[in-house]
Amino acid sequence: MDKLFRRVRVSVSVSALITLAVGLGLTALLFASVRKVESHTRALEFQQAAKLRSNAVAGGLADAVEQLTVLNQLFRSVDPVSREQFRSFTAPLLQRYPEIQALSFQRLVRHQDRAAFERAMRRRFPDFQINELADGRLRRAGVRDSYNVVDYLEPPAGNVAAFGLDTAVAREQGEARERSRASGRPAATGLLSLAQQQGWHTGFLVLAPVYLRGAPLDTAAARRRAVVGETAAMFRVDRLIHTLLGAGGLLDAPGVSVDVYAAAGADRRQLAFRHGDAGAAGAGWPLPRWLWLDQGAPQGTSFDVAGQPWYVEVARAPAHITDGRHGSLYALLGGILSSLFAAAHVYTLVSRNGTIERVAGARTAALQFANLRLSEDLAVRASNERALRLREKAIEVSANAIVICGAAAPDYPIEYVNPAFERITGYSAAEVLGRNIECLQGRVADQQNLEEVRAALRERREGHALLRNYRKDGGSYWSDLFIAPVREEGGDAVSHFVVAQYDVTAVMRFEAELEFQAKHDTLTGLANRNLLRERLGQAIAAAEQDGNPLWVVFVDLDRFKIVNDTLGHEAGDALLTTLAGRLQAATRDADTVARLGGDEFVLVLPQYSDERAGLAVLERIMDAVAQPLYLERHEFFLTCSIGVAIYPADGASAEALTKHADIAMYRAKELGRNNFQFYTAAMNQRTLERLSLEGDLRHALERGEFELHYQPQLALHSGRVVGMEALLRWNHPRLGQIAPGLFIGMAEEMGLIIPIGAWVMRTACAQTRAWQLAGLGELRVAVNLSARQFTQKGLLQSIADVLGETGLEARLLDLELTESMVMNDVDQAIAILRNLKGLGVHVAIDDFGTGYSSLSYLRRFPIDVLKIDQSFVNDIANDAEGAAIVLSIISLAHSLRLSVVAEGVETAEQLDYLRAHGCEQMQGYYFSRPLPAAAFEQLLREGRGLPSLACA
Repeated sequence: MDKLFRRVRVSVSVSALITLAVGLGLTALLFASVRKVESHTRALEFQQAAKLRSNAVAGGLADAVEQLTVLNQLFRSVDPVSREQFRSFTAPLLQRYPEIQALSFQRLVRHQDRAAFERAMRRRFPDFQINELADGRLRRAGVRDSYNVVDYLEPPAGNVAAFGLDTAVAREQGEARERSRASGRPAATGLLSLAQQQGWHTGFLVLAPVYLRGAPLDTAAARRRAVVGETAAMFRVDRLIHTLLGAGGLLDAPGVSVDVYAAAGADRRQLAFRHGDAGAAGAGWPLPRWLWLDQGAPQGTSFDVAGQPWYVEVARAPAHITDGRHGSLYALLGGILSSLFAAAHVYTLVSRNGTIERVAGARTAALQFANLRLSEDLAVRASNERALRLREKAIEVSANAIVICGAAAPDYPIEYVNPAFERITGYSAAEVLGRNIECLQGRVADQQNLEEVRAALRERREGHALLRNYRKDGGSYWSDLFIAPVREEGGDAVSHFVVAQYDVTAVMRFEAELEFQAKHDTLTGLANRNLLRERLGQAIAAAEQDGNPLWVVFVDLDRFKIVNDTLGHEAGDALLTTLAGRLQAATRDADTVARLGGDEFVLVLPQYSDERAGLAVLERIMDAVAQPLYLERHEFFLTCSIGVAIYPADGASAEALTKHADIAMYRAKELGRNNFQFYTAAMNQRTLERLSLEGDLRHALERGEFELHYQPQLALHSGRVVGMEALLRWNHPRLGQIAPGLFIGMAEEMGLIIPIGAWVMRTACAQTRAWQLAGLGELRVAVNLSARQFTQKGLLQSIADVLGETGLEARLLDLELTESMVMNDVDQAIAILRNLKGLGVHVAIDDFGTGYSSLSYLRRFPIDVLKIDQSFVNDIANDAEGAAIVLSIISLAHSLRLSVVAEGVETAEQLDYLRAHGCEQMQGYYFSRPLPAAAFEQLLREGRGLPSLACA
């Protein structure tokens, strides 16, 4: 019996063990499956987190680089950009992006211009010199063909070491500079060491080229020739990336590391930023690591920053099974318990002879387990109730409007609104409860996206729309509206809809303001280059469709730089604003008036099929510009030169029409300004020749290609040579001698007239003094002053320096001015003339009679000589009216106690008339053409002259 009893016990034990083994096996499979699901979920979450950080870094760097593009627009729109304009423009950019170490303008300085550049800079910065960075220290830059000098630099605090720095020697910057000049787009360097701070910091630099205004930019070679410098932005890469990730709380996640490289891959030498250390864990575990640890592969993302490859690698530390997710652990524990319970149950069923105590114990355990489950259910219900109350409170305190409405079509009555709704709309809850949800939408015509909301309601789905809503007081506001259905528990039936409204009025207003600023000139409010390109493209498409011609008009103010040079850029800006209003008043509402920058305007005139109507607009524009301008008690008279290109005859694209209108405008300037010209194909060749001539003119002075010729001035009473007029000639190495009329105006527009005029002044005075010392007589020399020379601030000192250096007496120097120069700003001209007279020099009005001076003004000018224009002298013998004009000028001069010099005397009849009516001096081909210095000296030594009045 004992054996039987033992056999039964063994059988019971084997059955229980088999049941336990099967249960544990199933538990292991369940644990492995749940564990894999958890691992996969962790991997997906990590991939999303890695992508979020990579996008934050890439987007932030791109947005930071975009600020350099904004700065570069300043140099395209304004020429030249002053230091104050640079500071004002960069201030909001630096405030908005404090991670920018510095914004600068690196000017391209040729070696031959280095000394002049440093002298000019020392007037404002006495210790300025061009430096270079060598072996970690600053020193004076060595000699090289060109320098890229940090000229404008903001903010100065913390960046003083970079001011005046020549960046041409830096290899990394050189590679980026070459890419930007060739492409015309911003280019970034790799990681650099910053010289702006104590010690050394890692950063990178982004460069964008600045080109010579008006230069062709069609090819990479042309862009390299046209470059005058670069705008640059220097970033502290550790601070920038830390700010980009920290702003979104992306550095707060434990166990996540972020490495950022300024390279195409994970190159440790180019490590720009590191945060966190996702180390290994779980070493020594006897079972497979995937069962107990989650460790996903690092996630890498490559992107481009201004042509420079970057790489972001995000890694995470291994996560233990007990970290965060317990589903697999619960499955394991539950499976083990279930297996044990099953084994016990089998054991109970098989061993019918178990004791009563074992059964009671099993029931007690079951009751305890049931009690535990009941306690858990009660805890879960209490937790759900707390979560529900928290959600209700969150809705109440939300800053966004929350609306709950019923699902009954078609009214969808409002059942609940939160306090934010009442604050935003002005409606109280009592006023809207029970009403249709569309009562806030106002005029249906204003709501282009309202149908999306209606479709979401009909189809019982989520919806989103940007809508214009109306407050109780009638005011409108923009809202970003989201709608979602609320379904009944355990079914698909929709019982309610939840509507969330986000007030985005400020965002919409800001976007509209940004769009306006991006397409309009900040000074005048006119269309800028971007909007002009858009409008012109639309006008071309319309003209192509309806067959009407399209006029593109290029307007450039004549000698506007004189205003800036005399009264400053603020006065010039005020005049530009006034003239912009006049141009708009002279055109139709359908026309476009745009400002390209400086004093250049472009007008788009569509549907001018009648040529007379278009010509009338051109006349109105010229009349509007010519009206007197009053500023700071000064009266100004400006004119303009206009070029016209007509679609489709002169071009089929916006670029071609604008270019051809510009060429026609320059032709108008060549023909004397204050006129308009229509584009012809021949003008294009003339423009290419002009560009070539401009390039040669820039180097003519340093190459010694200029020469002075001297035309004798004779006293008509004695017939002797008493002086000469110094006339400039250009001996071009390829084209031969070029007349002044072909290059003087060009030199004035290019700003070269100042150094050329200084050379003429010094050479003429030195030659005159040399002839005096050689015993050839006490001669007077007449030198012409250009408009820009006359208004330059250092004119008086420069003339005094020349007289001091050459030893010529001031009374023997005649300065010749045109009527238009002194009449442009009468009060200022009088002040300058009085200062010149204070030096002792004589002042002559050249080409008198061709301008618009009046006797009242002439009496106020402290002048000594009137020169009769050649056009009047030519008419003496053939035209009684011309002779009368000459006689009137002589009489007027004598009444004002002025001397008279007649220009262009070519015949004996002209000479006799002038002598007979008291003209003091003459010059002209009748006696001699302008002669080189050697030939003129020979004329003096031979004592040639005219017969005296007594002999005649």
